[in-house]
Amino acid sequence: MTDQRETKTPDDAAPPADAVDAGAGASPPSPQSSGGLPEAEIARLTDDIVAGLKTVYDPEIPADIYELGLIYRIDISDQRAVTIDMTLTTPNCPAAQELPVMVENAVASVPGVGETKVNIVWDPPWDPSRMSDEARTVLNMW
Repeated sequence: MTDQRETKTPDDAAPPADAVDAGAGASPPSPQSSGGLPEAEIARLTDDIVAGLKTVYDPEIPADIYELGLIYRIDISDQRAVTIDMTLTTPNCPAAQELPVMVENAVASVPGVGETKVNIVWDPPWDPSRMSDEARTVLNMW
């Protein structure tokens, strides 16, 4: 069985770059004694993955998908495989085919990341309350 490191976003807002495990501000998971990735490596991978996600923009919205609150979960296994759970602003999103591929490519390009998988999830549904203050500023949605 694979030990999974999980980064979750809180249900009510986009997470800060250091959000890991149970949500924003939580401490990083402790490394496993049986071959687990060191805590410092988990933190580095998490920061680099988030930075990669911030390079992906919905073609119709001038804010990155991370700040829009579209990323719901990031799992990092001890084998460095990364699984991303994300949503879209709507099931009829015109970018529904290309955004997951863009996310997969951005995460796979992070040094040290192994296999990358992106899952589109619809629960909970996305709504504007998930956006960060940065995204609200860019979109003038105050």
